[in-house]
Amino acid sequence: MQYEYNAKNIEKEAQDYWAKNSSFVVTEDPNKEKYYCLSMLPYPSGRLHMGHVRNYSIGDVISRYQKMLGKNVMQPIGWDAFGLPAENAAIKNKVPPAGWTYENIGHMKEQLIELGFGYDWSRELATCHPEYYKWEQWFFIKLFKKGLVYKKKAIVNWDPVDQTVLANEQVVDGKGWRSGAPVERKEIPQYFMRITKYAEDLLDGLNELDDWPEQVKTMQKNWIGKSEGCEIKFELSQKGSDARSLSSSNINHIKVYTTRPDTLMGSTFLAIAPEHVLCKTINNVSVKSFIKSLSKSVSEADIATAEKKGIFTGLYAYHPISKKRIPVWIANYVLAGYGEGAIMAVPANDERDHEFAKKYEIEIIPVVSSGETEKEKGENLDGAYTGEGRLINSSFLNGMNIDQAKNKVIEKLIENNNGNRETNFRLRDWG
Repeated sequence: MQYEYNAKNIEKEAQDYWAKNSSFVVTEDPNKEKYYCLSMLPYPSGRLHMGHVRNYSIGDVISRYQKMLGKNVMQPIGWDAFGLPAENAAIKNKVPPAGWTYENIGHMKEQLIELGFGYDWSRELATCHPEYYKWEQWFFIKLFKKGLVYKKKAIVNWDPVDQTVLANEQVVDGKGWRSGAPVERKEIPQYFMRITKYAEDLLDGLNELDDWPEQVKTMQKNWIGKSEGCEIKFELSQKGSDARSLSSSNINHIKVYTTRPDTLMGSTFLAIAPEHVLCKTINNVSVKSFIKSLSKSVSEADIATAEKKGIFTGLYAYHPISKKRIPVWIANYVLAGYGEGAIMAVPANDERDHEFAKKYEIEIIPVVSSGETEKEKGENLDGAYTGEGRLINSSFLNGMNIDQAKNKVIEKLIENNNGNRETNFRLRDWG
């Protein structure tokens, strides 16, 4: 009897037995319940690390457990081996991408076998192989013909060294995670999949997922982010010197989307994203320099926590009800992908707008009161009031509650051809 566990000998013997007897090769068996277990395919970077071991051990435990319950278990494996990372790594190592990739696949496969995972290796695939990606191309063409794929320009994180687009998670302190080069905000043509067409279906489908944890369903609902609101049109002023800030342009209005049309009378400025189409037409050196100086990150989390910065465009817009001229600012906290990349700023009732208005000394008009005397008078301007209440300083809306005011404003805007009811989603088409 051996008192020590000799992993090399014992496990090799078991693995040889599995290979010889095709223990994990699965075929059709109508007498058994089917169970499909797929972990995400590893990228063939060259060597496994403990993250791989942890991830694929979980999948293997689930697969083996289901097999022990008598189910017909399929646990396939393959390699996420296509794309620019493989090419860039091959360039760095001065070897052809195909040779580098397949050499890594061979080595990592040996490691997975040595770990004893119960994969059906007869179903192994690599996404860089034509026999695989021809189906991706076939599927893409089908989507394109159905109008579910389209091409447009969009702002991305661009690594000038790797010459590739980076996800927000691949940008570390404003630099590319692999190259270390400062990341640029760059507008490039891209293909998008029209998943927003199915936003309502995705939302409704969550109600049928009885076995999903409630917190996961809540996260999904928030990600889809359905909101009921109003689209409002602000006509641009063409008066005086402000019109000279524009180069040749046929833009004569700015559209904003808001879920709080009740606060419209408290809008004292418009804020547009640095990527807004209007910014490209502004003929002002200071404005162009400001846009260029902004943070390179396009992450919503980074934008939300960044110091509020802005610059006056030199342009004004007419308030759709009061007809008062209000300034148009470029602000770094406005998201290009929300609505049309513009907001009506209500500093008395929105924390971000309030912070921005205080910094740049823009007028603050309280329009929702909790009933407290100082708020009725509009004297408490130390922070934005975001609670329930009744309308003040709002002309025909005064005294109404928030819901009443929302409906009344929308009716007024529709009557004057300055707005419409809109349903918006946080979900964006996948690029």
